Amino acid sequence: MNSLKALMDLHGRVALITGGAGHIGRAMAGALAELGAGVVLLDLDAQAATNLAAQIRFDYGVETLAVGVDLTDEAAVRTVPGIVLKQFGRLDILINNAALVGTSELKGWGVPFDDQSAATWRLAMEVNLTAPFVLTQASRAALASSGHGSVINIGSIYGMVAPDMSLYAGTALGNPAAYSASKGGLLQLTRWLSTVLAPDIRVNAITVGGVSRNQGAAFQERYISRTPLARMATEQDLIGAVAYLASDLSAYVTGHNLVVDGGWTAW
Repeated sequence: MNSLKALMDLHGRVALITGGAGHIGRAMAGALAELGAGVVLLDLDAQAATNLAAQIRFDYGVETLAVGVDLTDEAAVRTVPGIVLKQFGRLDILINNAALVGTSELKGWGVPFDDQSAATWRLAMEVNLTAPFVLTQASRAALASSGHGSVINIGSIYGMVAPDMSLYAGTALGNPAAYSASKGGLLQLTRWLSTVLAPDIRVNAITVGGVSRNQGAAFQERYISRTPLARMATEQDLIGAVAYLASDLSAYVTGHNLVVDGGWTAW
C-alpha cells in the first residue's frame, strides 16, 4: 500500500490553472507547486501571470509557464494545451478556476434583476461555463494520456443554493442570476464529464463559500451569522481540497462536488 506522502506527490506532473494570477488561483498554484507539480498559469492579465510564475519558480523550484489568454476567445483557448505540451510534454491536471464574479463592475451585473442585461449574462456564460467546456475538450487527449488525468472545476455555493438577497442590502455588492446559473451549469458539466471521460480522466468540483476579501463590515457580519463555522473562507482553506483532488489521494473519486463553505449549505 502506498504511503500518504507518495499518493500526494506531484513531481513530474503538470497543472494548468485558469485565472491563475488571481487570489484563489495563486493559492492553488502554490499548493500544487509545493507538492512538486509544474504549473501553468493562464490569465487575462499576462503580466500578473508572468510575475507570479517567476515567484513560484523561485519559491518551489518547479518549472512554470505563464499564458495570457482571453477565455471568451475560443480559438485562443483551444491553442493552450498545445502550448503546454510544447514546453512540458504532458498535461495532468486542469483546474477551471477563472470566473466572472459578483464583484465585477460590468454594466447590468450587480444590479436588481430587472436591470440585469442579456449581454452580461452571455459574457458570464462564456467565461464561467463555455470556457471550461472548450478547454476541457481541447485538453482531453493530453489528460487521458497522462495516466493521472484530473479536471477540477471551481464552483460556488450559489451554484447549489439560491441567494439570500438581504445579505446585500445597503451594500454595493450584488448576486446576479448569470453567476448562479453559470455555476450551477458547471456542476452539472462536472457530473456529465465524469462519466463520459472515465476511466481515463477524473472530473470533480470544489464548491467554494464566501471568501473574505474586503467586502465591508455589514456584509461580512451578515454572512458570518449564517455560517456554522462562524467565519468567511480564506484562500488557505481551499488548498487541501485542491491537493486531494489533483493527486492520487483521490484516485477513486470522480463526479464529486467537494463543498468548502464552512457549513453554509448544510442548513
